[in-house]
Amino acid sequence: MLNRRVVIKLSGAVQGVGFRPFVYNLANKLGIKGYVLNNGKGVYIEAEGSEESLKDFIIRINLEKPPLSNIFSQEVEFFNNLKNFTDFQIVHSDEKGLKEAFILPDISVCDECLKELFDKNNRRYLYPFITCTNCGPRFSIIESLPYDRENTTMKTFKMCPDCEEEYNNPANRRFHAQPNGCSICGPQIFLYTKEREYISEGFNSLNHIKNAILEGKVVAVKGIGGFHLVCDATNDDAVRTLRDRKKRLEKPFAIMFKDIDSIKRYADLTLYEEIGILFPERPIVLVKRKEKTDLSNYVAPDIDKIGVFLPYSPIHYILLHLIDKPVVMTSANLSDEPIVKDNEEAFEKLSNFTDYILIHNRDIRNRVDDSVIFFIEDRRFFIRRSRGYAPLPLKLPYKLKKRVLTVGGHQKVTIGIGFDDKIFLSQHIGDLETFSSRQSFEDIVYTFFNLYEFFPDVVVSDLHPGYYSTIWAEEFSEKHNTQHIKIQHHYAHGLSVMIDNLLENRDVLSICWDGTGYGIDGNIWGGEFLITNYHSFKRVLHFDYFKLIGGEKAVKEPRRVALSILMDMYKEKILSLNIPTLKAFSERELENLNKAYTRSINTPLSSSVGRLFDAVASILDIRQVLSFEGQSGMIMERLYDSSIKDFYRFSMKGNVLDWREIFEGVIKDRENKSLAVSRFINTLVEIVLRIAKYYQLPVGISGGVFQNKVLTQLLIEKSIKEKIKLYTHKNVPPNDGGLSLGQCGTIFET
Repeated sequence: MLNRRVVIKLSGAVQGVGFRPFVYNLANKLGIKGYVLNNGKGVYIEAEGSEESLKDFIIRINLEKPPLSNIFSQEVEFFNNLKNFTDFQIVHSDEKGLKEAFILPDISVCDECLKELFDKNNRRYLYPFITCTNCGPRFSIIESLPYDRENTTMKTFKMCPDCEEEYNNPANRRFHAQPNGCSICGPQIFLYTKEREYISEGFNSLNHIKNAILEGKVVAVKGIGGFHLVCDATNDDAVRTLRDRKKRLEKPFAIMFKDIDSIKRYADLTLYEEIGILFPERPIVLVKRKEKTDLSNYVAPDIDKIGVFLPYSPIHYILLHLIDKPVVMTSANLSDEPIVKDNEEAFEKLSNFTDYILIHNRDIRNRVDDSVIFFIEDRRFFIRRSRGYAPLPLKLPYKLKKRVLTVGGHQKVTIGIGFDDKIFLSQHIGDLETFSSRQSFEDIVYTFFNLYEFFPDVVVSDLHPGYYSTIWAEEFSEKHNTQHIKIQHHYAHGLSVMIDNLLENRDVLSICWDGTGYGIDGNIWGGEFLITNYHSFKRVLHFDYFKLIGGEKAVKEPRRVALSILMDMYKEKILSLNIPTLKAFSERELENLNKAYTRSINTPLSSSVGRLFDAVASILDIRQVLSFEGQSGMIMERLYDSSIKDFYRFSMKGNVLDWREIFEGVIKDRENKSLAVSRFINTLVEIVLRIAKYYQLPVGISGGVFQNKVLTQLLIEKSIKEKIKLYTHKNVPPNDGGLSLGQCGTIFET
């Protein structure tokens, strides 16, 4: 049989996953000659052999590829003319051409490395940076493509002869493992007091930290994507100290456990939650907390859920192995600022939070927060898509006609760069409230530009004129003469869930409920029923407007929202009511707020379902003032009683959904919090079902309100029963972290 030549071009997660040595070994096994290399698009293979062996080669590449790899697309072209290769080689990377290769996220330590980590006879025994081709840091250390050592923050570490031999041996699992190193030649850890006094290094540092944590101290630990603040999660005093220092009064802390069996002692896990916890991405998973454990109640006050996760870096594994207790492992950052990633920055910003600071000398190029997910049966929902997932792209159900930069909104911001049929989404950036967070936003934008040698033809932002991301997009577009498009907040939510489900261009009833979104009429939207497609949207129904007394203050004070609801419903009779909301104010405050309400002074109109949740929480005296966003809804989840099936009356007038009858019911039931909460949530579900049946369209739900697990689970169950096609998010959060995906939804080829 005559020999032929084939060129194979692979794109996807094919760099930094052992793909080239896999291809090399497979080619030699099949007697194929040629070469393989990395380039800006992915992996390029040129091979010669019999047609039968080449076809077998192609099939086995797809079937036997490395476990962390993912082939997004491939091109195969056969040629009759030969180049007469004499062997098969791994060729040095080609850095020319457009950069489209997928950058692998940071991946938890693999089982083989873990075995070596705790093997006393292994030369990497307890080495806190053990890694191989199948695991370890990727995105957090990369500076440019292709993914080679000289393009990462590992370039400053010269490998010793043993590591060099592993790195250059195609038969070794550390072949071209860019972060490869050992205790002789690789990164090292160092422990300091918060006053920068050197204490120790290496394993002694971790042993010292173990003792400090068990004594109730708070320690800052540098990991893969940034620093964490760590303390004993079973020690009330330690957790309280951390809360006091971080000024984080009640927002839940994430808890890291030694292993899955340890988690099961503290939480009731479903099958899918257990699988999620064991994902190689090692996300934080929200699960139901068991009663009567030694876990401190200050970890997640008034909430029956905890965020749990397993170690994912060698430092974490060694630390949890030494401590053998659950520890609080929360992002080290000041309020509304990005996670701290640099050593100098840690000493400057974390000394007030912590007693000790553990640093290492491998620089973090890209800060990456932990990802957060929850499950409803087998459906995974993101609350934060970051470490382990970013910056892998998402496939689009269409081709983009322009190169697009999307910049999200103002809270939970992510950015995206889109071209062809994919969009690369950034890690979680956060809220753009502070100078540091805005700097981080810009740094991430330009990092993506640099990594992919990308520059946008069009920039898409939110419609809100006051958002920093919108202002930045305007200034950037004017400076660089690029097109700037503004998309209404809830339209972007609707497009996001459509793209997330790869829906073709058709009408979808998008139900978008959240806390805040700038409407085209200048009011604050948040209880929206839109008919959306990739061309346009129509607002067909919304919750009736109510006033937010004090504007932004009402977002953090449910009592102000409830007071507005009560003033609308009862006018001057309000003072005769025996409702907790009224008792939350002094007489003077009530008088002043009544004037503001009556005269419409700083009382913007809102249709937000998120605020309606807050109002219910105030009337039932669940929360009058919030210490973190979404707190009232999380507590109300705990109060829901699934045995209660009925709901409150509601009515629609034209395209307005009236909430007054609903609140009459809540007020009537206010002495029984569980009953009122259950009927309120049931009412929201019934509203969705009735509107869906009326429009007879596929339904997509998006917005932060649908992070409420009880609400979303009921909608899924009822829609299946009622034969309503309901689409939920899969790959991005329903909150504003998914806006950057939806914002590319109108830039498609016709």
